[in-house]
Amino acid sequence: MTDIIGSSVFTVSQERKIVTAIPGPKSDALHARRLAVVPTGVSSVLPVYIARANGAILVDVDGNQFIDMGAGIGVTTVGHTEAAVVEAASAQLHDVTHTLFTITPYEGYVRVAELLAEHTPGDFAKKTMLANSGAEAVENAVKIARKHTRRVGVAVLEHAYHGRTNLTMAMNFKAAPYSTGFGPFAGDVYRAPNSYPYHDGLSGAEAATRTIDYLEKTVGSYDLACLVVEPIQGEGGFVVPAEGFLPTLQAWCTEKGIVFIADEIQSGMARTGAYFASEHFGLVPDMITSAKGIAGGLPLAAVTGRAEIMDSALPGGLGGTFGGNPVATAAAIAVFDEIERLGLLAEATRVEQTLSAGLLELQKKYDIIGEVRGVGAMIAIELVQPGTGQTTKEPNPAAVTALAAYAAQHGVILLTAGTYGNVLRFLPSLTISDALLEDALGVLDDGFATLA
Repeated sequence: MTDIIGSSVFTVSQERKIVTAIPGPKSDALHARRLAVVPTGVSSVLPVYIARANGAILVDVDGNQFIDMGAGIGVTTVGHTEAAVVEAASAQLHDVTHTLFTITPYEGYVRVAELLAEHTPGDFAKKTMLANSGAEAVENAVKIARKHTRRVGVAVLEHAYHGRTNLTMAMNFKAAPYSTGFGPFAGDVYRAPNSYPYHDGLSGAEAATRTIDYLEKTVGSYDLACLVVEPIQGEGGFVVPAEGFLPTLQAWCTEKGIVFIADEIQSGMARTGAYFASEHFGLVPDMITSAKGIAGGLPLAAVTGRAEIMDSALPGGLGGTFGGNPVATAAAIAVFDEIERLGLLAEATRVEQTLSAGLLELQKKYDIIGEVRGVGAMIAIELVQPGTGQTTKEPNPAAVTALAAYAAQHGVILLTAGTYGNVLRFLPSLTISDALLEDALGVLDDGFATLA
């Protein structure tokens, strides 16, 4: 069956359908095999095994169809198995699969760098290095900033998440499960207060003053190589800072010679209705990291920055065997094309309007929804204990766990987040229909009703 929604053609019917218990018998059998050979540390939120995916629908091995409200944690922004991306990657597979760009280069790497220079904020000269994963991009951004400034300190914000490598684990705010027992960690990482309007009640200026004062007192600006921020925090719970917070931090960084790095691994690539979330805040970062949605599901990441900063590394100082793989770059070029062809910046705004309206209606019915927040197709609800939404705002992680489990049993994949595990986040494909969004919201409503 083929569905056509807007300008997108889907090869899997864009509908929720449950035909077995969840997980089904075939998934149970696969899970038994998995437990024998895959470490427990590589866990899965839902042990249903996916056989096909298209658009906003996942189909498991038992034939159940799930509405994917997470898009592989923001990876399949243009939709699962989007036709143009698949075609571009398939064509490249027939030509060159690998040579290593630092040995014998190829055009795809160059073209992705050109596209990132065009679409990241700022009209100055920019250069890009490509890597495999978001954590690798963050590591390289920090490495380049240290080389450029000849300083060592790395400042990050509360509730931040930057990855699972040694340095990025040190940069994360939440230890369990990401870093528990994995130390010792990289040093010279300093964590400063963030702007979290729902909890701190501070204006952007007040929050920025608090952050800057803290960093000046605890480390000193003279020893900071970089400040790494997520314009909208991802794993931290889609925290949107108060107006003026980030521009004030950037101005301070510029004054003090600190490289301002925007970690846009989750918020970039049209997710928020702009190519990069920095644009919503008037930010022009010195460096931006990209990954997740950049290549439609293939592994690719990037560090894009001011040319004079990016050129700080000596020849051979940057790179990696698989960084900027030809197949992944071909997919990335197609993603940029599809964002324009399908008008996905506007579609992100449509998703926001539909999701936010539905979630605000649920908030009127259920007082455990403390806040609805986010931008574009990056929306979250923070759940609190009954009656505390306007007072102590006490986290309610049990409700989040129960709702995610209920939704999964009824064919909707929801992701959890937040330092205290009390946030449900929604980051679907930008090609998802309003009908699917409303269906998912209906399932969520039913789930809240069972809690009540």
